[in-house]
Amino acid sequence: MKDLRAKDIMNTDVMSVRDNMTVRELSAFLTEKEILGAPVVDAEGEIVGVVSCTDIVQSSTEEASIVVDRATPGFYEHGWEDKINLDEIEGLHIENESLPVSEIMTPTIYTVPEETPISEIAKTMVAGRIHRLFVTRGSEPVGIITTLDMLKVFFN
Repeated sequence: MKDLRAKDIMNTDVMSVRDNMTVRELSAFLTEKEILGAPVVDAEGEIVGVVSCTDIVQSSTEEASIVVDRATPGFYEHGWEDKINLDEIEGLHIENESLPVSEIMTPTIYTVPEETPISEIAKTMVAGRIHRLFVTRGSEPVGIITTLDMLKVFFN
C-alpha cells in the first residue's frame, strides 16, 4: 500500500458539468450519475472550479429562514416514514434553482501529479478539507481521486 501512487487509484472517467448549467440541472445530473460533486468546465473545456451537493445546499439556505426542529433526535430510528407530513414536503425545493453553477462553485482547484504517493494525497485532502482532487500529467488533468477512492485503498 505504501507504494501506491495517484495514478494507481484515480478514476479516469471524470464527469464534469458546465459553468452555465443551472442549479436545477446540476441537481438532476448529480442524482442521475449518483455522485456528490464534479469539476466545473467553461465553454473551452477548461476546469474553472468544483461543485458539490454542499454548494447546492449552501446556496439554497443562504436566504432561507431558520426552521424549528421538531424531530426527536436519534440515529437508526425506524418508523419515520409514517411521521411524514406530505403538505410540508411539497414546500421543500431549491430556492435558487435557476442560478448558474458558476455562482455556487468553489473556484479553488486542488491537483496532484500522477506520481504523488497516497500518503501525500491523504494529507492534501485533510489539510484542504476537500473530498475530491484532480490528478495531472504535466498540466493536463487525467483523473480524479475522491474520498471514496481513498477509503477503498484502506479496505481492499
